[in-house]
Amino acid sequence: MTEKRLICVSCPIGCEITVRLEQGTITEVSGNRCPRGETYARQEAVDPMRVLPTNVKVLHGALPLVSVKTDRPVPRRAIEAIMRRVRALSVEAPVGAGQVLADDLPGTDAKLVATRTVERAGEADGCGELDADQARRRRCRGRC
Repeated sequence: MTEKRLICVSCPIGCEITVRLEQGTITEVSGNRCPRGETYARQEAVDPMRVLPTNVKVLHGALPLVSVKTDRPVPRRAIEAIMRRVRALSVEAPVGAGQVLADDLPGTDAKLVATRTVERAGEADGCGELDADQARRRRCRGRC
């Protein structure tokens, strides 16, 4: 018999939950103080899931990266393959919050969604219309 100890993250209580397994099958869950804790522990013990936050490269953006996350929890076992795809990904500015940047992430049916807006360089503060001296004074430093 195998025993796994988990701290539940389903609610603010943070129960210490014990899951007992025999040959990969859950035989007992104890320590949870709410039904969500049991559901979490059963999933976490067999096939852990995570919402994956990361960044994607932005071309010609006011910022070099845009923060993104999966639109739903993905299997922890798929994160390495998902990150290989994310590292190969770059998007052209502008990027809007909520914009889907990738569909059908490897090993899942999840999407990769931008969590913030990144304007095109020069459009965010209008410095694309400034001459070089004005841009220096605004600390543009030639990024736009």
